[in-house]
Amino acid sequence: MSNIRTINKIITGERATDGAGVKLVRVIGYDDTQDFDPFLMMDAFDSVNPNDYTKGFPWHPHRGIETVTYLIKGDIEHGDNLGNKGSILDGDCQWMTAGSGIIHQEMPKRSEWLFGVQLWLNLPAKDKMVSPQYRGIQKHDIPIVDEEDSKVHIIAGNYKGIPGALEGDYVKPLYFDVEVKKDREWTFETEEDSTLFIYILQGEGFFDPQNEAFISEKHAVLFNKGKDFRVKASNQGIRFLLLSGKPLKEPIAWGGPIVMNTREELDLAFKELNENKFVK
Repeated sequence: MSNIRTINKIITGERATDGAGVKLVRVIGYDDTQDFDPFLMMDAFDSVNPNDYTKGFPWHPHRGIETVTYLIKGDIEHGDNLGNKGSILDGDCQWMTAGSGIIHQEMPKRSEWLFGVQLWLNLPAKDKMVSPQYRGIQKHDIPIVDEEDSKVHIIAGNYKGIPGALEGDYVKPLYFDVEVKKDREWTFETEEDSTLFIYILQGEGFFDPQNEAFISEKHAVLFNKGKDFRVKASNQGIRFLLLSGKPLKEPIAWGGPIVMNTREELDLAFKELNENKFVK
């Protein structure tokens, strides 16, 4: 029992408006970088009202990070200054390495339900200026392990020897979408010193032998270090995203869509942006 990860803190996030007027919940962000390292930010989208999101995220820059957009339901068109374009649809994931710099836009389209998240993943200092690239992951690319009590969608990393849709080139996180049937348990062995948190999409469950109160949907839970992660679903069942990664333990200089390691690097990025030298 002592090896089970206990709860460090529970986060509700904050309602926010970003882009040209997209309503979202900022689950984790600027003030959470030390606790959630190497994860920088997570925005959650959950709306059946197109007016909440169709103004989108017009052209904007990124440098020094990776953005990972996972849609359970919805349609987001994207494009960039390099000529890449496409759509993220139901069950799809887009893994974008901004690296040395990219200017792109993300425009959610009218749909019955926009339901998903965007995660910002920090890049190590030595990899901040790598060449930008996209990885478009379609729903059928994501392996699903269907067990008696659970279903695990393996977006990134490895589950029971089964590789996910990709392995990150730089941070190599675990990224699972986990569904646990009502009143059932799911356990997973983790790397003890890794950062691990979940975001509950639907339902509720309890996670900590020291506190068996249920935690419901729309909450993030950060866990203390430990070997085993455990959840028991309530009679509603539960669906959550599990994210885990090795902390970088590097300084962070964060200015809007650009995340570097020093103030000088950040100032240079914005100087290059103003002088049209941002994209390498």
